Amino acid sequence: MGIVAITPRFETIVVKKLVGMRRTLSLAHFNEGELWQTFLPHLKEVSITTSTNLISLAVYPPEYFTNFNPENLFERWAAVEVADFSNIPDAMEKMELSEGLYAVFHYKGLNTDYAIFQYIYGTWLPNSGYMLDDRPHFEVLGDKYKNNDPSSEEEIWIPVIEE
Repeated sequence: MGIVAITPRFETIVVKKLVGMRRTLSLAHFNEGELWQTFLPHLKEVSITTSTNLISLAVYPPEYFTNFNPENLFERWAAVEVADFSNIPDAMEKMELSEGLYAVFHYKGLNTDYAIFQYIYGTWLPNSGYMLDDRPHFEVLGDKYKNNDPSSEEEIWIPVIEE
């Protein structure tokens, strides 16, 4: 089934504090599953989470999308939002997301179907009046997220600024 036009909502976030683990990956050698398999057993060690949502976050170098190549490296994080950084487990790192505007897409489907990202970056963004901001991109994996399930739901947060 093809992607139909999806209209995002827009949200400006305040600073968010995240705790998690990261790996350097490329789309050509994308094995995010290993990151989550390492992170999830340590999740109970994080005592000050602000919700039960998991955060799958990507930090792209500034020229990543301009000179796109599937071999280009970026950081992928498995994380949770926390109230503060007072108790970070030894196996984890902290990250602070800066304030900014995001286009938020509700997605339902398999997490291995990347057509939604092709739609966002290839169709929606060029016609939106917005451009990518140089801040992390992330997905919120909430209560309706089910790994490798076509009924899974998540939110895709894309950092944008007005053109």
